[in-house]
Amino acid sequence: MRKLIILALFLIGLQASAQTKTLLKQITFTKEQLKDKVMGGWAGQTIAVTFGGPYEFRFNGTFIQDYQPLLWYDSYLKKTMIENPGLYDDLYMDLTFVDVYEKYGLDAPVDSFANAFAHASYMLWHANQAARYNLLNGIKAPQSGFWMNNPHSDDIDFQIESDFSGLMCPGMPNTASQIDDKIGHIMNYGDGWYGGVFVGTMYTLAFTSNDINYIVNESLKAIPTQSTYYKCISDVIRWHKQYPNDWHQTWFELQRKWSSEIGCPDGVFNAFNIDSKLNSAYVVVGLLYGNGDYSKTLEVAARCGQDADCNPSTVGGILGTMLGYKKIPAYWKMGLKDAESIDFKYTTMSLNKVYDISFKHALQVITRNGGRIDGDNVTIATQTPKPVRLEQGFTNMRPLQKVELQQDISTKELSFEFSGTGFAISGEAGKNKNKAGEYAFEVELYIDGEKIETAKLPTDFTTRRLELFWKYQLTDKKHSVTIKVLNPNSDYYLNTSSYIIYGNALKIRDGKSK
Repeated sequence: MRKLIILALFLIGLQASAQTKTLLKQITFTKEQLKDKVMGGWAGQTIAVTFGGPYEFRFNGTFIQDYQPLLWYDSYLKKTMIENPGLYDDLYMDLTFVDVYEKYGLDAPVDSFANAFAHASYMLWHANQAARYNLLNGIKAPQSGFWMNNPHSDDIDFQIESDFSGLMCPGMPNTASQIDDKIGHIMNYGDGWYGGVFVGTMYTLAFTSNDINYIVNESLKAIPTQSTYYKCISDVIRWHKQYPNDWHQTWFELQRKWSSEIGCPDGVFNAFNIDSKLNSAYVVVGLLYGNGDYSKTLEVAARCGQDADCNPSTVGGILGTMLGYKKIPAYWKMGLKDAESIDFKYTTMSLNKVYDISFKHALQVITRNGGRIDGDNVTIATQTPKPVRLEQGFTNMRPLQKVELQQDISTKELSFEFSGTGFAISGEAGKNKNKAGEYAFEVELYIDGEKIETAKLPTDFTTRRLELFWKYQLTDKKHSVTIKVLNPNSDYYLNTSSYIIYGNALKIRDGKSK
């Protein structure tokens, strides 16, 4: 009997412990509190991308000096939304995905998201545009974002668009990562995808914590430790501890170790860097050195340079979520009310609309994932971040040389030879003066005498192919490349600006080749 009593008490203790753990994993908001945080996320990123707009890629490989004033004034928001709508490319991509969820529900298939932005009329760049071209030419997701098909797959694109996933998954980072897996791989892979996962996770935790250090460190648990992305962000956290009062020193350390671009041809042999790792690092620099101060966080993130509008936008959205709309400083909300009813260009959605829709989606996700709504109270079954799978693009690659071409090959053939493991040819198709109508060149690529691909190269900006041709992971030897235009037309041009040669990074590091 005594043993039975002890066993019963033991089981009761286990049950109580399990209940306690369950309770610790739940958090309750009023609907008003929760919506205030959702609104803070959307308003925060809109404010901050506007603030950083004038400095976007104006400071590459350097930071904005402390003595240089950064512009902000009443009515600036409304003025920018009307006069410079292309600035909000990260937001109108965000809103595209929100709109798909609104039309087709939480189980909307990946093709619905892919088709929505592939056929949209707005301008895109880098990984987004490369993915759009792939989708329009028969390469579906996730292959549209895979690094062998997308030279920009490590770029920042999904990192600046994953805000929506975190805002619809308050306190639920693993649910956000599932969304990011489906949508993020439309345009990115590896480090480019991890940027979106990391940012989305920080948004989810900004609902449940006011500790920036906790949000950053806990969110990094969503990233595989073996990845270069994880190692880069870990370095920032370590340097922040080493230089707690000097973000400039951490910036210098980043520049020394992590500023070399490999994938994006625009950044190879160039100070320009749109790589997700480096720009995510600037986000973390802003968050850690800002330490919850909205103004200081935005300013540090902008002063780090490179993508100096999107990086402040990310930190502004995360802090806006943490603080809530009402607690965003009044200085930064100057003119916000006048801008909230304006539809973002290329969309039918304004801030006022997305406040309501995103909040509705958050409630749907909460109830689907173990939470509940009791009258005016919303209880969230919170989650601990789990690492997503390991994937890495551009492995064992190192740029060897950039060769200038500057040739119009619309009516002639291009040939060259190189020694290495890959190449990427930059250029563009376009119309000559006073020529109406768009055109698409049909062009063949030959490597070592074998036809590898026949590609369409449109003159239309929205459907353009960013790089004319590329090929990676070739045998490390001397190769010949030939490009033949099948439908030459002197009314249009096909310019080849340059090509980059890649070699085997491991052999170069070991000193076995040059």
